[in-house]
Amino acid sequence: QVTCNCFTISDGEMQEVGVGLYPSMSLLNHDCDPNCVIVFEGRHLLLHAVKEIQPEEELTVSYIDVLVPTLERQTQLKKQYCFLCECQRCKSRDKDADMLAGEERAWNRVRECIDKAEEHQSQEQWDQVLAMCQTVIDNNQDVLPDRNIYLLRMLDCAMDACIHLSRWEEAVRYGTRTLQPYRLYYAGFHPVRAVQLMRVGKLQSHQEMLREALETLKQAFEIMKVTHGGEHSLTLDLKQMLGECQAEMNQT
Repeated sequence: QVTCNCFTISDGEMQEVGVGLYPSMSLLNHDCDPNCVIVFEGRHLLLHAVKEIQPEEELTVSYIDVLVPTLERQTQLKKQYCFLCECQRCKSRDKDADMLAGEERAWNRVRECIDKAEEHQSQEQWDQVLAMCQTVIDNNQDVLPDRNIYLLRMLDCAMDACIHLSRWEEAVRYGTRTLQPYRLYYAGFHPVRAVQLMRVGKLQSHQEMLREALETLKQAFEIMKVTHGGEHSLTLDLKQMLGECQAEMNQT
């Protein structure tokens, strides 16, 4: 009952920090392209509409991260929630071709490296994380596009490692490469894309790339107003960041 009904509680940057039971929200059904999203403010669960909802239309959320191909989503949902997802996105296998773009042998090799990179990441062995990610990314630059989901995960790991190692210029470079794939896979209003834009915009601002930072942070704010609401602490932090970036641009 807990496995089928609990929610993963995440912090402001969408990192998992625990699980919680919210009985009324457990009544929401799943869709791989939902009309609502769930975010947290501390332990408080917030449900926000991200599409125009018609009277009597069912409210839906996604139970899982949708950044995996259709068969993997269906397998995960069947294993944990005991149903076969037959939503419109699953029927059309939307974006599967993009997710697995590039040479199959190459992305299979990259996929095999992900667990090891994430193991180093969990142990905060950031030098090892970055070294592995750099090797994988450089070796596959001619055979895998950034939209390949396994290469995209390595770009994310590389950005995180660079942030922890204070290698800001490289962090901006890797982070910027994730933005177009995130726009493809987290289309419309999605909290994951909003947070990614905020992180990259913050890095750009740190590197005094003020014009780029302002544009990136504006994109994040337009999404976050919908996904988190105007009074969420993360939205307020982003609004302050935008103001500081604009003020610095005006001065220079």
